[in-house]
Amino acid sequence: MNEAEPKPVKAPAPFRPPHLQDPAWVRWTLSLLALSILVVLVVIPVISVFYMAFSRGAQVYFDNLFNDPDTTHAVMLTLTVAPCAVILNVIFGVAAAWTISRFRFPGRTLLITMIDIPFSISPVVAGLMFVLLFGLGGFFGPWLRANGIQILFSTPGLILATTFVTLPFVARELIPVMEAIGPDEEMAALSLGAGGWQIFWRITLPNIRWGLLYGVILCNARAMGEFGAVYVVSGHIAGQTNTMPLHIEQLFQGFNSPGAFAVASVLTLLAVVTLLLKVVVEQKARHTIKTAAIEKK
Repeated sequence: MNEAEPKPVKAPAPFRPPHLQDPAWVRWTLSLLALSILVVLVVIPVISVFYMAFSRGAQVYFDNLFNDPDTTHAVMLTLTVAPCAVILNVIFGVAAAWTISRFRFPGRTLLITMIDIPFSISPVVAGLMFVLLFGLGGFFGPWLRANGIQILFSTPGLILATTFVTLPFVARELIPVMEAIGPDEEMAALSLGAGGWQIFWRITLPNIRWGLLYGVILCNARAMGEFGAVYVVSGHIAGQTNTMPLHIEQLFQGFNSPGAFAVASVLTLLAVVTLLLKVVVEQKARHTIKTAAIEKK
């Protein structure tokens, strides 16, 4: 009769001698300070948004969301621009991460630096750059006008501006992941006769799926909340080029506070959902890494 396998014993937490620990008053002070800042900067504003949104009752709240055609258009436009920007960033991010992690070439460091440019440039400046490129007096303006193509003050301009602002998110998540994984599995599949697309779909993509999903979540959250660059290229036309952040600003400037907070509550709710998805993805990724480490042992 086989004996029952012993249960794995969990390793005890590392012991820190008392003289190496911070004093209790330091730990409590820093913890309370961090918690207070979090409450003031995050919790109270979030609660205030929903409180103001429902301040005149649920009927007024839902009327502001569903009976205003400009609000409906802003929501639909945001749900069009953000996914398009995410798709473009996924294509660019996967291609850039593959190139940077798998090849060594002159200008590689410059490429990595250029990916980070949207992080260092103000979104308003980014929007102005697109105006200088695609405006009537811009570099491509005369050609676009002659061919009847409109970029600014239309959906393509919003997608371009949003894509530029969110450009680094997917690439920056995938580059370290692909460098850590290495090319060994891909080279083994290539030696066995697998094609490029087979290698990508069956080996590369499963290995980077959690990093890719994490980058997509961050990219989508940033895309939905973009204001500065979109404000410049959209023209701020109500019912045509206003995304949800722009529409919130216009409602607030028009002294329609309940309507502004109603739309803001939708964005806040989307942010909370994004945060929950981010936590789930992080847990799944950690579980996958632990499982892979155990299997290697």
